[in-house]
Amino acid sequence: MMAAVFCAQSGADVCLFEKNEKTGKKLYITGKGRCNFTNACNREEFMLHVPRNSRFLYSALSFFSPDDMMAWLENAGCPIKIERGRRAFPRSDKASDVTKALCSEMARLGVSVRTGSEAADISVACEDGVRRVRGLTLKNGAFLPFDAIIVATGGLSYPSTGSTGDGYRFARETGHPVTDLSPSLTGIELKEAWPSQLQGLSLKNVRITVYAGRKKRMSETGEMLFTHYGVSGPLILEASSVLSGGNTEDSVISLDMKPAVSEEKLMSDVGDLIRLGGAKTVANAVMPLFPRRMTEPFLIACGLDPHAPASQLSSAGRRAIASTLKKLDMTPVSLRPFGEAIITRGGVDIRSVSPSTMGSRLVSGLYFAGEVLDVDAFTGGYNLQIAFSTGALAGKSAALQSFTA
Repeated sequence: MMAAVFCAQSGADVCLFEKNEKTGKKLYITGKGRCNFTNACNREEFMLHVPRNSRFLYSALSFFSPDDMMAWLENAGCPIKIERGRRAFPRSDKASDVTKALCSEMARLGVSVRTGSEAADISVACEDGVRRVRGLTLKNGAFLPFDAIIVATGGLSYPSTGSTGDGYRFARETGHPVTDLSPSLTGIELKEAWPSQLQGLSLKNVRITVYAGRKKRMSETGEMLFTHYGVSGPLILEASSVLSGGNTEDSVISLDMKPAVSEEKLMSDVGDLIRLGGAKTVANAVMPLFPRRMTEPFLIACGLDPHAPASQLSSAGRRAIASTLKKLDMTPVSLRPFGEAIITRGGVDIRSVSPSTMGSRLVSGLYFAGEVLDVDAFTGGYNLQIAFSTGALAGKSAALQSFTA
């Protein structure tokens, strides 16, 4: 939709083909229906939240920045607000308002929107040694000539919204390499059984550190959630981004439940609780250190009997509690599937796409934008901004292409 807007406002005749019954279907579910559409940070800070191929985005973010996106929505009649972590939302907390703004602008600019129209094939012809776009064949067999085509089909995440990998097929069929694809920003299944006993329990202000072999991949403080399969929540989604595409067998997620307190201070605190515990069990004595539901599974993970008398807890046992509070290791087995993933890692190889136009280096008149590209970021509005920025640049560039074709 953003590509169509920028292409049309540059003077081109634009047709948007949408295989769903309505446009913006994926926008409706982003940010739990509130649509965290960007992050109010500068370009350099933005790049730090893109773990792979961030330099490819330099031109797109320069052309259409987070500030530009926020101003664009305001001007399109969608007031915005900034929340914790500089996350930007529509003031109404309704993702539908972002979609309405895009649809209204397309209508104002005369974009022809064809819903229920699925593209089947991109036609390319070779003229004077140059491969050029010639048109689009729809699933119903109709062929329509175009001077330029923008592929903005999303990835494989949330296939119920229409993201079923069509863009990757279009890319391969027109000669573009596609990197390995895997789910990202998704939950993580664990080897250990105890996390599943805590299903629904959320931990706030904890730190997780992800190791791949001996290499530290990330270390962040925030919120996580225990689930029936393992762990999820904001910190875990970010962890999945650094694990996505790789082998999780040699990876470890280390949980620090008390990041602001030293192990020695915790050792002292455990000792105090045990001394005050009197005839209590170990679990009842140290319960102030944990969410209630976590006490017994945690002590078992420490190798301790939760029901043993607190008075019998040895110095080694107190040390085990203190050290495990600072470093409770969890072993990833696999990432949750594409159907639960927020984004797809991998995509059209950026070496085949010009970062200054989003145009193909292999086929004149062909452009790529958004999640179909091999670029992805952490949570916080960054991925939608990537979609808007690359879409805007592709739209502007495609309009120029159509005038010179």
